[in-house]
Amino acid sequence: MPSVNQFAYVPNSTRYQFGYGGSIPNIPINKMPADTNWTRWTMLNDGEYYRMYFFKGSSADTIYQAAFNYGTTAYEFGYNSIPELKITGAPADADASSFSMLYDSSTSTYRLYLRRLGSPTVLYQFGFNKATGNYEYGYNSIPTLNVTGAPPDTDWHRWSMLFDGTDYRLYAFRVGSNDTFYQFAYNRQTNHYEYGYNSIPVLTVTEAPANSNVTSVSLLYGQNDYRLYFQTY
Repeated sequence: MPSVNQFAYVPNSTRYQFGYGGSIPNIPINKMPADTNWTRWTMLNDGEYYRMYFFKGSSADTIYQAAFNYGTTAYEFGYNSIPELKITGAPADADASSFSMLYDSSTSTYRLYLRRLGSPTVLYQFGFNKATGNYEYGYNSIPTLNVTGAPPDTDWHRWSMLFDGTDYRLYAFRVGSNDTFYQFAYNRQTNHYEYGYNSIPVLTVTEAPANSNVTSVSLLYGQNDYRLYFQTY
């Protein structure tokens, strides 16, 4: 059964620890469609529900939505969710091989991000338009954002974003490492995501179970905890 292993940030440290702070160590993912693309996924917390998203098959514009059901302690396709969502207006060079999402509580906007093909430090920003039910490029958003100061060994295939109520944050693993990753935050003065800005620059993952699939990662902020997730094999 597909599932995710859950880690949480240990305060006053530089590490995310498996099962820390009362986290559910492993959470099943149920009822997903047969053509779910498990390699392209992300998560967010909107203050009410923890949500999980996957691309549909090889599509570059359709994502499936699941949410955490406290009654079954599992992520379930379509639970308190719009099951299928569209991404519209994406630039021709938007790279849909990976994506990230967050909930912007300051504007009550769900946001989605794709990188620019060939330029991974350029992000395209989409906002969810309740009137259309689509994630629209530039809707209630700065359309294009830059990431600056990234170490040369940043692995842009393994990245994620979150909003903690104060800072918009971006994370990316170190090339060749399964336990070390870098942290960036959005600087409103420069309109850039900057490495180490209001952040612990280098973080680690500890006590990861052997079944953790470290080829992709997702992070979110929920119930006053920074959380990290790997899918399981």
